[in-house]
Amino acid sequence: MGLADRFWRWLGVQDETEERLALPEPKEETAKSGRNIVSLPGSKTMKVVVCEPESFDEAQTLADHLKNRKQVILNFEHTDPDIAQRIIDFLSGTTYSLDGHSQRIGPHIFIFTPSNVEIATDHRAVIRRHGLGSSWGGSK
Repeated sequence: MGLADRFWRWLGVQDETEERLALPEPKEETAKSGRNIVSLPGSKTMKVVVCEPESFDEAQTLADHLKNRKQVILNFEHTDPDIAQRIIDFLSGTTYSLDGHSQRIGPHIFIFTPSNVEIATDHRAVIRRHGLGSSWGGSK
């Protein structure tokens, strides 16, 4: 407490019960490029697994990635359709049991995510895909 604080308290301008909250300063590290990097507590790196499965034997490994809270993107372009369907069914069940999400994002591409990742949908793409864009105020 400084001399000025005591003087103001003596005059009755500053209350003795005033408390000051001291927040810890974030740790800053200077990178080689000269920029400051601030470390945020609790932030983790998200991992995405991209795979082109060839057999159903890979399904359990992919399900383990989901259990470990990693996103899985699958490309079935070069996969036998029956095997692809079995893998999709298996991962859909795994995703459901983990309260995750899944979505088809292309003709042969699917994404499966754990519960901590939400898949946002661009509604304009859905409208274009179903051919509804011309009847909704578009140019004729």
